[in-house]
Amino acid sequence: AVSNTKPAADIIKAYQAGQRQFGESYLQEALLKQKELSCYQICWHFIGPIQSNKTRQIAAHFNWVHSVDRIKIAKRLNEQRAANLPPLNVCLQVNISNEPSKSGFQLDELADAVEQVSKLTNLKLRGVMAIPQPATDYKQQCKPYHLLYQAIKHLNKPELNTFSFGMSGDLRAAIAEG
Repeated sequence: AVSNTKPAADIIKAYQAGQRQFGESYLQEALLKQKELSCYQICWHFIGPIQSNKTRQIAAHFNWVHSVDRIKIAKRLNEQRAANLPPLNVCLQVNISNEPSKSGFQLDELADAVEQVSKLTNLKLRGVMAIPQPATDYKQQCKPYHLLYQAIKHLNKPELNTFSFGMSGDLRAAIAEG
């Protein structure tokens, strides 16, 4: 459940209803919530853009990162993950629509990125994240997800089984394509 901009009280209500995994995209806000909610067994996901100067805190305070958009960030998270913590679950961000305003790996860079990140021992590569260019037509919404899902299947790496796809407006297409 994406909980950024929501107060801790809302997270507690969702937790009491059975939700255990929460996504945050603003680091400072997330750290305050984590401190306030430390008595709850929450699995924290970082879902926002990552600046190099934020990797140390992300590596220390999150279970998942959905937005690893370049090798430099992956290496920093790997180096800064404490040895007493389990490997950090990560998804590679793919700029599936080739939008100049978005970061992430291009589809033709994905295989190499998977190979490099798979070698980082303090990270556990779990899958990919993509938010394609908005489209209102269902078939147009499906197309980028289909391309990305097929590219992942072609890599033949069963450990890549997490697909952090889309937004509310294209939920049906994201689910239909993996």
